[in-house]
Order: sequence, then structure tokens, then C-alpha cells
Amino acid sequence: MVLFWVVIVGIGVLIFRALGRTTEHPHVQTGPSHEQLLAERFARGEIDEEEYQRRLTTLRASPPSTKHG
Repeated sequence: MVLFWVVIVGIGVLIFRALGRTTEHPHVQTGPSHEQLLAERFARGEIDEEEYQRRLTTLRASPPSTKHG
């Protein structure tokens, strides 16, 4: 009888834990943004102001990319 209740409670706990998890993973940025990388390149002198402004405009006009895999 005790074993029966242990199994029932165990199943209940497993179901509760499974339902508590979310299947969606929020987008978590792990590194600097594209704009930050572009600003760093400009600050290091790798690109001039015209190139920086042109690329910044392009970045802001395009939708964010999604990674699959």
C-alpha cells in the first residue's frame, strides 16, 4: 500500500515538473550586438566614419537574423 502511494506521488511530481518547464527559449544574446561590433571597428580605426554610417544604416534597416542549428 505504501509503495502504491509512493509511485502515485512520484508520478504527480514528475508531471508537475514537466508542466512547469517552458518549451520556448527566449532569445538570449551571448555576445556584443552587431552595432557594438561595428562601433568597436570604427573606434579601432578599421573603418572610416562614412563606412561606419553606411553599415550602421544597413544594420538598422534590415531585420534581425535568426540562427538555426
